[in-house]
Amino acid sequence: MADIVGVAGCGRMGAGMLANLQKGGFDARGFDIRPRPGAGQDISAFCDGLTTLITVVRDAVETDAVLFDDQAIVTAAPDLHTIIICSTLSPNYVKALRSRVPSRIALIDAPMSGAKVRADAGTLTFMTGGDTSAVLPLLQAMGTVIHDMGGYGAGMTAKVLNNLLAASNTAMTRLVLDWADAAGVAEDKLLALIHTASGQNWLASGFNDIEFARDGFAPDNTIGILVKDIDAALDIAPDDQTDLLRATQATLKTLAPRTRP
Repeated sequence: MADIVGVAGCGRMGAGMLANLQKGGFDARGFDIRPRPGAGQDISAFCDGLTTLITVVRDAVETDAVLFDDQAIVTAAPDLHTIIICSTLSPNYVKALRSRVPSRIALIDAPMSGAKVRADAGTLTFMTGGDTSAVLPLLQAMGTVIHDMGGYGAGMTAKVLNNLLAASNTAMTRLVLDWADAAGVAEDKLLALIHTASGQNWLASGFNDIEFARDGFAPDNTIGILVKDIDAALDIAPDDQTDLLRATQATLKTLAPRTRP
């Protein structure tokens, strides 16, 4: 049977991932509960012949809906043999999926990094957990760097830790740019300095290319997703080491849109 790949969740990241699978020659289709270019809303059509599912939905609630509840793809797609979890979720939740998904279906966690600009370009970085040998060509069609982190769940643990750093860099970069404004230091000059000095970080170096860099907080945008991702980190954090994480969340929630100078 020919492999039919489905991407569930065709928003900021999933749309580019789907497009690059199709460009790579894979028989790939998309599904989203919202109208999205290139994605359908008929779950029966999406599940017809589906063999490999890639989930790129927002959180554990939406993952449950896709796999078990509203869409129930685990039972609605009888030919399904592989699920690749690309959403950023709590590692504990991801590991618990193994007992909820039939053993005939392989589970791989492969969260990604790179934001929309790299999803569209097909240059994502994937962190994987589990045996990826059968799906490596799919990941290579969507990304250029693949880190094998170990057994199932290890990829998600690595992604949550990576995103914790991304969230803290985002919060602190935006904070220092606001302080620079108040002190009369030009944004472009400070960003150029940071890129070549000890404060260098991904957000500052790509500030004018990363689509969310100037956004204010909203629950459904990328800044809001970073707040959600810190919750995933808190789920595995030692109880006595959560203060800095919660402070970073609080700072992100205060961000207002930043206009270009």
